[in-house]
Amino acid sequence: MLQTQKRIELATKITGYAVLLILIAWTVAPLYWMITTSVKQPAEIYGTSASLWPKVWTWKNYEILFTETNFVTYFKNSMIIATATTLLSLVFASLGGYAIVRLRFWGRSLFARGLVYTYLMPHSMLFIPLLATLITLNLQDTRQGLVLVYLGFTVPFATWLLMGYFMSIPVELEEAGMVDGCSRLGVLFRIVLPITLPALAVVAFFSFTLSWNEYIYASVLTSSVEVKTIPTGIPLFIVEDVFFWGPMMASTFISAIPPLVVYFIFQKFLITGLTMGAVKG
Repeated sequence: MLQTQKRIELATKITGYAVLLILIAWTVAPLYWMITTSVKQPAEIYGTSASLWPKVWTWKNYEILFTETNFVTYFKNSMIIATATTLLSLVFASLGGYAIVRLRFWGRSLFARGLVYTYLMPHSMLFIPLLATLITLNLQDTRQGLVLVYLGFTVPFATWLLMGYFMSIPVELEEAGMVDGCSRLGVLFRIVLPITLPALAVVAFFSFTLSWNEYIYASVLTSSVEVKTIPTGIPLFIVEDVFFWGPMMASTFISAIPPLVVYFIFQKFLITGLTMGAVKG
């Protein structure tokens, strides 16, 4: 009986490791192919004999990317939009979430539910209203307009997440701060926000990656090259039926670096922020 149980445990462990290896290969293979293709010569990319490893390494694709395309403009636009969206999301979500949790005002619960409903709204239903709003504000085809649109998706989720985290903080800490002379904003910035760093890290990572990778609204609400972001600019490398795979893979690899940097910066806070803010402590 004991041997049978050990065999079952061993088989379960081997199966688990096998599934894990398959998932790792499934995740890493596209990244590996992207990186190796970016340093291959055109003859090797478009030739009939594909290889898993470049026969001759070349940086020509990166040279073409930075000298003969508008990739630098796309990268700059994405960085500006993603950074602005992230910072504004942190500010608005912190103030809004704290106000809903700690202050008492008419319509507070209705407003809290409205945040969730706003986040769950299908994006395809908002094209025309958002476009009309941007035209009215004279923000169509601008970076500011995209930031405003992205805030409509990041702020509701971020506020909802921070609300759950604020609920887990004992009210006595804030009352002690106000007894010592802190205002309500002073309590928020000096006591509450330092405690909520894990949740703020989740908000920052979510806001940055969403605005960095967003394609649909960026393609609809922008048209000029000066405003296009990386997701909308890379498809321009396709001319009729010709795919410039080398520069495309080089641009894709470079565009994957900023989200990874943001993840590694906030890595130690992400798991804690996702779990502790999920329930009221």
